[in-house]
Amino acid sequence: MPPHTEHAAEPATTDPRRGPRRRGEALEQAILTATVEELTEVGYPALTVDRVAARARTSKAAIYRRWSGLPQLVADACARHQMADIEVPDTGAYRTDVLAVLREMGARITGPFGSVIRTVVSEIARSPEFAALAEAQFDVAEQIMTTLLERGIERGEVDPRVRGTRRVTVATDLIIRHLLMTPDPDVDAVIVDIVDDIHLPLVLRADGESGGTA
Repeated sequence: MPPHTEHAAEPATTDPRRGPRRRGEALEQAILTATVEELTEVGYPALTVDRVAARARTSKAAIYRRWSGLPQLVADACARHQMADIEVPDTGAYRTDVLAVLREMGARITGPFGSVIRTVVSEIARSPEFAALAEAQFDVAEQIMTTLLERGIERGEVDPRVRGTRRVTVATDLIIRHLLMTPDPDVDAVIVDIVDDIHLPLVLRADGESGGTA
Protein backbone atom coordinates (compact mmCIF):
# COMPACT_ATOMS: atom_id res chain seq x y z
CA MET A 1 0.00 0.00 0.00
CA PRO A 2 1.57 3.30 -1.04
CA PRO A 3 2.47 5.61 1.78
CA HIS A 4 -0.06 8.29 2.54
CA THR A 5 1.14 11.70 1.46
CA GLU A 6 -0.20 15.01 2.70
CA HIS A 7 -0.91 17.62 0.06
CA ALA A 8 -0.47 21.20 1.19
CA ALA A 9 -3.53 23.29 0.61
CA GLU A 10 -3.13 25.47 -2.44
CA PRO A 11 -3.21 29.17 -1.68
CA ALA A 12 -6.42 30.88 -2.69
CA THR A 13 -6.05 32.81 -5.88
CA THR A 14 -6.59 36.52 -5.51
CA ASP A 15 -7.34 38.96 -8.25
CA PRO A 16 -4.62 41.62 -7.87
CA ARG A 17 -7.17 44.25 -8.82
CA ARG A 18 -9.36 43.34 -5.90
CA GLY A 19 -8.80 44.22 -2.28
CA PRO A 20 -10.30 42.60 0.80
CA ARG A 21 -14.02 41.97 0.48
CA ARG A 22 -15.98 44.96 1.74
CA ARG A 23 -19.66 45.55 2.11
CA GLY A 24 -22.08 48.29 2.97
CA GLU A 25 -20.68 51.57 4.23
CA ALA A 26 -17.04 50.49 3.94
CA LEU A 27 -17.41 49.70 0.24
CA GLU A 28 -19.43 52.82 -0.44
CA GLN A 29 -16.84 55.01 1.26
CA ALA A 30 -14.04 53.38 -0.75
CA ILE A 31 -15.90 54.09 -3.99
CA LEU A 32 -16.60 57.72 -3.07
CA THR A 33 -13.00 58.29 -2.00
CA ALA A 34 -11.76 56.77 -5.26
CA THR A 35 -14.12 59.03 -7.21
CA VAL A 36 -12.73 62.18 -5.58
CA GLU A 37 -9.14 61.02 -6.11
CA GLU A 38 -9.78 60.29 -9.79
CA LEU A 39 -11.54 63.62 -10.28
CA THR A 40 -8.61 65.44 -8.72
CA GLU A 41 -6.11 63.59 -10.93
CA VAL A 42 -7.79 63.41 -14.34
CA GLY A 43 -10.81 65.73 -14.19
CA TYR A 44 -14.41 65.02 -15.06
CA PRO A 45 -14.03 64.66 -18.87
CA ALA A 46 -11.60 61.74 -18.44
CA LEU A 47 -13.41 60.12 -15.51
CA THR A 48 -14.93 56.69 -16.11
CA VAL A 49 -16.62 54.09 -13.96
CA ASP A 50 -13.80 51.72 -14.96
CA ARG A 51 -11.21 54.05 -13.45
CA VAL A 52 -13.17 54.45 -10.23
CA ALA A 53 -13.72 50.70 -9.92
CA ALA A 54 -10.02 49.98 -10.45
CA ARG A 55 -8.93 52.52 -7.85
CA ALA A 56 -11.55 51.37 -5.34
CA ARG A 57 -10.64 47.73 -6.06
CA THR A 58 -14.19 46.75 -6.74
CA SER A 59 -16.37 45.93 -9.73
CA LYS A 60 -18.37 48.16 -12.03
CA ALA A 61 -21.43 46.15 -11.05
CA ALA A 62 -20.93 47.14 -7.40
CA ILE A 63 -20.91 50.79 -8.44
CA TYR A 64 -23.95 50.54 -10.68
CA ARG A 65 -25.91 48.83 -7.94
CA ARG A 66 -25.58 52.04 -5.92
CA TRP A 67 -25.48 54.80 -8.55
CA SER A 68 -27.15 55.00 -11.94
CA GLY A 69 -24.23 56.80 -13.57
CA LEU A 70 -21.28 59.15 -13.21
CA PRO A 71 -23.24 62.35 -12.46
CA GLN A 72 -24.97 60.73 -9.48
CA LEU A 73 -21.71 59.16 -8.26
CA VAL A 74 -19.75 62.40 -8.55
CA ALA A 75 -22.50 64.42 -6.87
CA ASP A 76 -22.51 62.04 -3.90
CA ALA A 77 -18.71 62.05 -3.70
CA CYS A 78 -18.58 65.84 -3.75
CA ALA A 79 -21.32 66.06 -1.14
CA ARG A 80 -18.97 64.32 1.30
CA HIS A 81 -16.63 67.31 0.97
CA GLN A 82 -19.19 70.05 1.22
CA MET A 83 -18.90 73.20 3.31
CA ALA A 84 -21.34 71.92 5.90
CA ASP A 85 -18.44 70.78 8.05
CA ILE A 86 -16.83 74.21 8.18
CA GLU A 87 -16.61 75.18 11.82
CA VAL A 88 -18.54 78.36 12.55
CA PRO A 89 -16.05 80.60 14.37
CA ASP A 90 -16.78 82.79 17.37
CA THR A 91 -13.89 85.22 17.68
CA GLY A 92 -15.87 87.85 19.55
CA ALA A 93 -16.13 90.26 16.61
CA TYR A 94 -18.15 90.08 13.41
CA ARG A 95 -15.28 91.12 11.15
CA THR A 96 -12.87 88.46 12.33
CA ASP A 97 -15.63 85.84 12.27
CA VAL A 98 -16.29 86.57 8.59
CA LEU A 99 -12.59 86.63 7.78
CA ALA A 100 -12.17 83.20 9.38
CA VAL A 101 -15.02 81.72 7.35
CA LEU A 102 -13.82 83.17 4.06
CA ARG A 103 -10.26 82.00 4.71
CA GLU A 104 -11.49 78.46 5.31
CA MET A 105 -13.57 78.57 2.15
CA GLY A 106 -10.61 79.96 0.23
CA ALA A 107 -8.34 77.19 1.48
CA ARG A 108 -10.80 74.57 0.24
CA ILE A 109 -11.37 76.11 -3.16
CA THR A 110 -7.66 76.69 -3.84
CA GLY A 111 -6.60 73.33 -2.36
CA PRO A 112 -6.54 69.87 -3.98
CA PHE A 113 -10.34 69.65 -3.92
CA GLY A 114 -10.68 72.89 -5.88
CA SER A 115 -10.60 71.08 -9.22
CA VAL A 116 -13.55 68.99 -8.10
CA ILE A 117 -15.50 72.10 -7.15
CA ARG A 118 -14.77 73.58 -10.59
CA THR A 119 -16.08 70.38 -12.15
CA VAL A 120 -19.37 70.79 -10.33
CA VAL A 121 -19.68 74.40 -11.48
CA SER A 122 -18.81 73.60 -15.11
CA GLU A 123 -21.43 70.84 -15.31
CA ILE A 124 -24.32 72.68 -13.64
CA ALA A 125 -26.07 73.45 -16.93
CA ARG A 126 -25.95 69.79 -18.03
CA SER A 127 -26.56 67.97 -14.78
CA PRO A 128 -29.46 68.47 -12.36
CA GLU A 129 -27.46 66.54 -9.75
CA PHE A 130 -24.60 69.04 -9.94
CA ALA A 131 -26.99 71.97 -9.95
CA ALA A 132 -28.63 70.68 -6.77
CA LEU A 133 -25.21 70.12 -5.18
CA ALA A 134 -24.05 73.64 -6.00
CA GLU A 135 -27.28 75.09 -4.63
CA ALA A 136 -26.79 73.13 -1.42
CA GLN A 137 -23.28 74.57 -1.04
CA PHE A 138 -24.57 78.12 -1.35
CA ASP A 139 -27.34 77.30 1.13
CA VAL A 140 -24.71 76.12 3.63
CA ALA A 141 -22.72 79.33 3.13
CA GLU A 142 -25.88 81.35 3.76
CA GLN A 143 -26.60 79.42 6.97
CA ILE A 144 -23.08 80.06 8.24
CA MET A 145 -23.25 83.76 7.43
CA THR A 146 -26.69 84.05 9.03
CA THR A 147 -25.29 82.57 12.25
CA LEU A 148 -22.45 85.11 12.24
CA LEU A 149 -24.89 87.90 11.43
CA GLU A 150 -27.17 87.08 14.36
CA ARG A 151 -24.20 87.08 16.72
CA GLY A 152 -23.15 90.44 15.32
CA ILE A 153 -26.65 91.80 15.87
CA GLU A 154 -26.62 90.57 19.48
CA ARG A 155 -23.28 92.32 20.05
CA GLY A 156 -24.64 95.54 18.57
CA GLU A 157 -22.24 95.49 15.62
CA VAL A 158 -24.60 94.58 12.78
CA ASP A 159 -27.70 96.43 11.61
CA PRO A 160 -30.70 94.13 12.26
CA ARG A 161 -32.37 95.44 9.09
CA VAL A 162 -29.84 93.37 7.12
CA ARG A 163 -31.67 90.15 8.03
CA GLY A 164 -33.03 88.33 4.99
CA THR A 165 -31.30 90.56 2.44
CA ARG A 166 -28.68 89.75 -0.18
CA ARG A 167 -26.16 91.69 1.90
CA VAL A 168 -25.90 88.67 4.22
CA THR A 169 -24.11 86.52 1.63
CA VAL A 170 -22.37 89.12 -0.50
CA ALA A 171 -18.95 88.22 0.95
CA THR A 172 -19.25 84.46 0.42
CA ASP A 173 -20.81 84.89 -3.02
CA LEU A 174 -17.96 87.14 -4.14
CA ILE A 175 -15.10 85.02 -2.82
CA ILE A 176 -16.52 81.82 -4.30
CA ARG A 177 -17.00 83.46 -7.69
CA HIS A 178 -13.58 85.12 -7.60
CA LEU A 179 -11.66 81.97 -6.69
CA LEU A 180 -13.49 79.78 -9.20
CA MET A 181 -12.98 82.23 -12.06
CA THR A 182 -9.67 83.92 -11.27
CA PRO A 183 -6.55 82.10 -10.03
CA ASP A 184 -5.05 84.51 -7.52
CA PRO A 185 -1.80 83.94 -5.61
CA ASP A 186 -2.73 86.45 -2.90
CA VAL A 187 -6.08 85.05 -1.79
CA ASP A 188 -5.91 86.60 1.67
CA ALA A 189 -5.59 90.12 0.31
CA VAL A 190 -8.69 89.55 -1.83
CA ILE A 191 -10.60 88.24 1.19
CA VAL A 192 -9.67 91.24 3.34
CA ASP A 193 -10.67 93.63 0.53
CA ILE A 194 -14.05 91.93 0.09
CA VAL A 195 -14.76 92.04 3.81
CA ASP A 196 -13.52 95.56 4.55
CA ASP A 197 -14.42 97.40 1.35
CA ILE A 198 -17.68 95.69 0.35
CA HIS A 199 -19.30 93.51 3.01
CA LEU A 200 -18.84 95.44 6.25
CA PRO A 201 -20.08 98.80 4.90
CA LEU A 202 -23.28 97.00 3.86
CA VAL A 203 -24.04 95.30 7.18
CA LEU A 204 -22.53 97.21 10.10
CA ARG A 205 -24.49 99.72 12.15
CA ALA A 206 -23.71 103.30 11.26
CA ASP A 207 -22.02 103.78 14.62
CA GLY A 208 -20.45 100.28 14.68
CA GLU A 209 -16.82 99.36 14.54
CA SER A 210 -15.53 96.55 12.35
CA GLY A 211 -13.59 95.18 15.32
CA GLY A 212 -10.50 93.03 15.40
CA THR A 213 -7.53 92.87 13.06
CA ALA A 214 -6.84 90.85 9.95
